[in-house]
Amino acid sequence: MNLQNLYSLTRKAVDTYQMIDDNDQIAVGISGGKDSLTLLYALHGLMRFYPKKYTLKAITVDLGFQDFDLSSIKQLCEQLSVPYTILPTNIGEILFEERKESNPCSLCAKLRKGALNKAAKELGCNKVAYAHHREDLIETMLLSLFYEGRFYAFSPYTYLDRMDLTVIRPLMLIPEADIKGFQNKYKLPVCKNPCPVDGHTKREYVKKLTKQWEYENPGVKSRLFHAILTGNIPGWPLSSPTVSLTEKNNGKKERN
Repeated sequence: MNLQNLYSLTRKAVDTYQMIDDNDQIAVGISGGKDSLTLLYALHGLMRFYPKKYTLKAITVDLGFQDFDLSSIKQLCEQLSVPYTILPTNIGEILFEERKESNPCSLCAKLRKGALNKAAKELGCNKVAYAHHREDLIETMLLSLFYEGRFYAFSPYTYLDRMDLTVIRPLMLIPEADIKGFQNKYKLPVCKNPCPVDGHTKREYVKKLTKQWEYENPGVKSRLFHAILTGNIPGWPLSSPTVSLTEKNNGKKERN
């Protein structure tokens, strides 16, 4: 995937679900992985020609693990003229030393998002951009089906009324394979995930499962994604990328 394709798919998601308004100050959550760095490139490039004017700030929530070198990301943000904040936390210590969590992902995500959202508000931002791509939505839906017995995937945007902050997901239409291609083509400065359970989670299990399904039934991922877009999931705006913007409904407010 090249820059033009990245901008096109990002703008399609942003326009379809009206994710960006004039004078938005958007915090981009940077984990150090390929997805969040692609999101930074996408929103930075779109900012130059998008009719609605907005600004960007990048934030990394440092979980406190050793050997997490963010110098290359700091350099990238300087090149893009995007202000960059590293937020130190002891989340890793809480999860693995104090609580000794055997399945830490859910609590970790909650703590990271809480820290990121709080930092975004303190920096004057009214929106936070998460780097969830197409496969993230599919995997979330399957995890909900398998382990909770409900049909759910996170919405293209979510208003957190307690914080007066809106979460947006501009990469939601982009397949993960295209992001990997973008990473390789543009040599993104990806930082290795230092989490000790990386690659050994329920999400990783579902990721491998969907890859096998796609191999055995080509196109199954696209059909699963279509089911999400048209599935009337609670909290979702009542539109999809195939529906006219004039038919779009405002998304319901959700409590964080």
